[in-house]
Amino acid sequence: MSEDQRTLTTRQGHPVSDNQSLRSVGERGPATLENYQFIEKITHFDRERIPERVVHARGTGAHGYFEAYGRIGDEPATKYTRAKVLTRAGKRTPVFVRFSTVIGGRESPETARDPRGFAVKLYTEDGNWDLVGNNLKVFFIRDAIKFPDMIHAFKPDPVSNRQEPWRFYDFVQFHPEALHMVTWVKSPWGIPASYRQMEGSGVNTYKLVNDEGVAHLVKFHWVPKAGVKNLTSQQAAEIQAKDVGHATRDLYEAIERGDYPEWEFCVQLMSDGEHPELDFDPLDDTKRWPEDQFPLLPVGRMVLDRNPPNVFADTEQSAFGTGVLVDGIDFSDDKMLQGRTLSYSDTQRYRVGPNYLQLPINAPRRDTRTNQRDGQMTCYVDQAGENPHVNYEPSSMGGLEEAPKRGRDHHQWVEGHLGRYQTSRTADDYKQAGERYRTFEDWEREDLIANLVADMKECPEHIRLRMVWHFWHCDEDYGRRVAEGAGIDLERALKLPPLEGKPAPGRRREAPTYTSGQPEEGTKAQGGKEATGQREPQFAK
Repeated sequence: MSEDQRTLTTRQGHPVSDNQSLRSVGERGPATLENYQFIEKITHFDRERIPERVVHARGTGAHGYFEAYGRIGDEPATKYTRAKVLTRAGKRTPVFVRFSTVIGGRESPETARDPRGFAVKLYTEDGNWDLVGNNLKVFFIRDAIKFPDMIHAFKPDPVSNRQEPWRFYDFVQFHPEALHMVTWVKSPWGIPASYRQMEGSGVNTYKLVNDEGVAHLVKFHWVPKAGVKNLTSQQAAEIQAKDVGHATRDLYEAIERGDYPEWEFCVQLMSDGEHPELDFDPLDDTKRWPEDQFPLLPVGRMVLDRNPPNVFADTEQSAFGTGVLVDGIDFSDDKMLQGRTLSYSDTQRYRVGPNYLQLPINAPRRDTRTNQRDGQMTCYVDQAGENPHVNYEPSSMGGLEEAPKRGRDHHQWVEGHLGRYQTSRTADDYKQAGERYRTFEDWEREDLIANLVADMKECPEHIRLRMVWHFWHCDEDYGRRVAEGAGIDLERALKLPPLEGKPAPGRRREAPTYTSGQPEEGTKAQGGKEATGQREPQFAK
């Protein structure tokens, strides 16, 4: 290394000959205003942290690649989509993945009971594709207008600065669609053992579009090749006592030793339409698509094989958005997806700046040519057309031109009265939550009940009664065990009327009887296989 390469400089390139002392009037006198070196240094230090993400603040990331199979199940991928990233067998596309917790701050423990973010940025030849999801396949709400309320209720109390169970359940008691997600997140599934042994899901419903403009509804899923492993509350507490960043360490060390994490990328497909034969709306992200009816079809695989050279530059400055799609993948009318598409990218412009896409971690791996200009922290001007004087379109003076279309447009017929609507198919608000309860392993169900009982003991009586009412309508055994554990009068809870403005729950599902620790035939088989034939991953207790 030459002497110049070793010389400390300012950000302006000025050599620094004294990095130990302010300029001052005498040895003990006041500092002067022309301390440019100090002012530059300290003001940059003051700005070394960009605003923390409102949600998903605690996270870690890794680089890797996605390899397409060129098929969707047994069919050529081109039957369903014209997206090159999915249709060209063997093609490898660079990716960056950020895993995260949701509610806690940047220094919160990774053992927190919380959904996990699973955000993938694919640097395709046609530009970036961001698949922004969670480890669980469902969500708490189905309308984006409720998202700020939900996060406010789940975040720390603005007075006590603590996450209070009563705030969580005070919100949930008025949103029966959240019961499904509550059943998942309060079970061991709410604390993944590691990011490598964690599923991922796009959660929202998208569309795949082929060359003829034919669309299919689609759900995206990542299935870990290492299997799924979750933690009980006790196991998580033991880990947290020694390590608040165990999942970050696990991912980093696995990649460093060459044990590269791998996931199979799968889709569920459904014809585009309302599907009145189903007792749930396929656009409702609080519901799962039953895998016996809509099986997971392999599409490709993803491997993470490189840690970021700098956590801040890559992981913290990485910016994702659900609206970042490529040709052949399109939006559905999923209300959460519609709201997230505005919110996510708007958040990045606030958090990182209007030119966040010029940062290397976010920039596409192909030339960009736009007529967008300037703004805070502009690093370069996108390549212009033949005439750099022309930054508008159309033009006869050598400006940029529209790209030719690939395939036919997907035309969706839309009509209806403008208004504010809630889905009318709400039977599954209780049905799927009850089904999930019954298909848990015994140890998962016991951990779920123990977690809910502890929470109920910290809630006011009226919230406890209503939550037991909800749990009982999901499954009678579910509600009874929570009531007994928390000392709640079940008969009194069941006398509550349905929520005002909400439809009454559908037919109750009888709780199965278990003997010798094994589920009855026809309710759940060993290894997490449901009576429908749907298979869940094996777990280590």
